[in-house]
Amino acid sequence: MASAAEQMASNISWSAFGKATELRQRIMFTIGLLIVYRLGTFIPVPGIDGTALKQFMDEAASGIGGILSMFTGGALSRMAIFTLGIMPYISASIVVQLLGSMWEPLKNLKKEGEQGRRKINQYTRYGTVVLATAQAYGLAVSLEAGGLAADPGLFFRVACVVTIVGGTMFLMWLGEQITARGIGNGISLIIFVGIIAEIPAAAAQFLSQGRSGAISPLVIIGILVMVAVILTFVVFMERSLRKIHIQYPRQQRGMKVYDGSSSHLPIKVNPAGVIPAIFASALLLLPTTISTFSGGTSGPVMSTILALFGPGQPLYLIFFGAMIVFFTYFYTREVAFKTEDVAENLKNQNGFVPGIRPGKKTAEYLDYVVTRILVLGSGYLALVALLPEIIRAQLSIPFYFGGTSVLIIVSVGMDTIQQIQSHLVAHQYEGLIEKSQLRGKRSATKRKGPTRR
Repeated sequence: MASAAEQMASNISWSAFGKATELRQRIMFTIGLLIVYRLGTFIPVPGIDGTALKQFMDEAASGIGGILSMFTGGALSRMAIFTLGIMPYISASIVVQLLGSMWEPLKNLKKEGEQGRRKINQYTRYGTVVLATAQAYGLAVSLEAGGLAADPGLFFRVACVVTIVGGTMFLMWLGEQITARGIGNGISLIIFVGIIAEIPAAAAQFLSQGRSGAISPLVIIGILVMVAVILTFVVFMERSLRKIHIQYPRQQRGMKVYDGSSSHLPIKVNPAGVIPAIFASALLLLPTTISTFSGGTSGPVMSTILALFGPGQPLYLIFFGAMIVFFTYFYTREVAFKTEDVAENLKNQNGFVPGIRPGKKTAEYLDYVVTRILVLGSGYLALVALLPEIIRAQLSIPFYFGGTSVLIIVSVGMDTIQQIQSHLVAHQYEGLIEKSQLRGKRSATKRKGPTRR
């Protein structure tokens, strides 16, 4: 049975949206900053040979170039100031979160509340600067080795590093501003907009291949149907929950006795979200990225690794799926859903699972349930991430088409819509409270006190 909040959210109309002034301001602020991001993807890094870059990216569009360009909103293909996108910040935040679950000093920081959270965010920013600097310098050296620099030398490297690192940090600031003053998660929305912006050009290229006869119409129809099925499947799985019944005992506070209540603990089929797929992709694409931007001057060892672990190769698909499963379990247990902490919180709130003793037994039960759920969740993630890779390699699709981008689009879109609904529901509650207060004041003014004699 739907809750009162869910029923109110389902009854939201455009008139309610028009009255929510704060929500409109937040949406307009978010759209404005995302437009700034899109404009930044067209500002090039100084010293790049545009003709050589275009020729290089056209050749790499169906491989690593297309993968990286998709996640950066096309900034990489144009070698813009946002070439690295927001990926250094995501990598740094993942590393800090993983260290926070294993390293004792960071564990203690997480327990300090708001002050500890600020310090962790500061460490994440420092890690972003370090990762962005290392990646920007490697990119500058690779551009020189590949003959894409108009005037190679020390000045080009310094200018490239400063420009790219500055663009990454500005993009991180944009994401934080969207999260604080806009709607939705700013970092996720930046990736979401980057992927969405590349879809029309990729779809046009795909359809043009069909008109030229390079791809049969049946293949085009089959891929369109497959995309619709995958989107529906991802939405269904992302909304799937395993609800664990929680019981709260009768309590006595002072002279009042409160009856016991019941609730449920929702556990998502995929608590880790899209992070395992992103992390696995980043690790597996590292050797290919190095080789692509080194101008093809790789040694025999790197050539062997690329031959075995290149995108679309059998070993690449096997290890990609295995790493997604591993990171799904690891990230869920260590970061997303720590059963010991959940059991301790339930115990402190006097809640318990019927038939299970609070404390250690509850943690063991939750661990048992989460382990079984993750069998389905990790398999679902691996399937969605690998199926487009297999089809793209088998059918020789001339642009990048991956399941990770589909996961990001669906998860970010659903999260943003839920936040908009939450703001509208809060606005409706405020309106109801104001009406009740006005009615109370009116009825109080109409009442007349007893006459005194």
